Amino acid sequence: MTGSTIPRRAFGRFLRTLRERSQKSMLTAGLAIDVSPPTILRLEDGLPSKVSTPQIEKLLDVYQATSTERAEALEMWDVVKRQDKLAKAQGQSKGWWQGYSDVYKTYFDHYLRLEAAATCLTSHQLVLVPGLLQASEYRRAIIRATVPDMSAVDTERLLELAARRQQRLIDDDLNLVALLSESVLLHQPGGSSVLVGQLLHLAEMSERPNVSVRVVRHGAGMHPGLIVQSFTLLEFPSMATKLVEPPVVYAEGAEGALYLERTDVIDRYRQAIAGMGAVALSEEATRDLVWKMVRERSA
Repeated sequence: MTGSTIPRRAFGRFLRTLRERSQKSMLTAGLAIDVSPPTILRLEDGLPSKVSTPQIEKLLDVYQATSTERAEALEMWDVVKRQDKLAKAQGQSKGWWQGYSDVYKTYFDHYLRLEAAATCLTSHQLVLVPGLLQASEYRRAIIRATVPDMSAVDTERLLELAARRQQRLIDDDLNLVALLSESVLLHQPGGSSVLVGQLLHLAEMSERPNVSVRVVRHGAGMHPGLIVQSFTLLEFPSMATKLVEPPVVYAEGAEGALYLERTDVIDRYRQAIAGMGAVALSEEATRDLVWKMVRERSA
C-alpha cells in the first residue's frame, strides 16, 4: 500500500488531535513551519506531503505536545518514512490505480487507497451489484450509461481497473460481505442476457470462502437498509496500538462521495448491518434464488 497508508493516516489523525487540542489553526501551524494550510491538511488527512522531520518537531513544539506524545509522534513518523523508503525502493511510490486516474472521478482515488489497505468490506446495495462482484459486460453497460461519450479505449481501461481490483478476491486477500436488495438481481443495465451473465458470475463468486452474498427479499418488510441506503464499510488490519486504522463508511452519490469515520456513526452502520443480516436470506438460500432466476431467464 502506497500513497495514503495506514501509518500515514494514523500519524495524521494524531497530529490533528494535538493541533485541535492546542487550538491552533491550520494557518498558524503552516506559518510555523513555512508551509501552506493545504499542506497541513494533506498531512492530517494522511496524504503524502513534503514535510521534513525538523518541521514535524517544530509542529510538536507549537502544539505543546508532552514528552510522551512527542515520542509517540516521532515513532509514528519514523514508521511513515521507513514505509515510504521501502515503497520507493520497490518502485511503488504511487498506487497502481493512479495509472487510471484520468478515467475515474477524482473523489474515487481516496476510496481506492482505502480499499487497497482494507482486509474486510461489507457492501450494502439497493440498486446495482457491488463493483468487486460485477461481471465485465455488466460493468460495461454501466459505463456506457453513465459516460456515454467515453472512448472504447478508456472503457477498456476502466474494465481493466475493475478486474485488477477484483483480483484480491481471487487471491483470498480480501473478505467481502455483500448484502443485496432483491432489486439488485432484477435491474438490467445491459439487458436480459447481460443480467444472466452477471447472475452466473455472482453465483460463482459466492462459492468462494472469502465472499458472502446474501439477499434481502422485498417481502422482508421494514429493515435498516431502507434507511441507510447503499454504502460500503471498510475495515483494516490491526497494527501497533497507535497505528490502528479505524473503519470507514463510504457512500457514493451522483456528484460525490462521503467518507464517514466517527465512532458513533460507524456504530450505527454496524447496527444496520446486523439488522439486515437478521432478515436476509442465508448464503445457500441466496445461491438457490440466483440460480432460479438464471433458469427462468434462460428458458
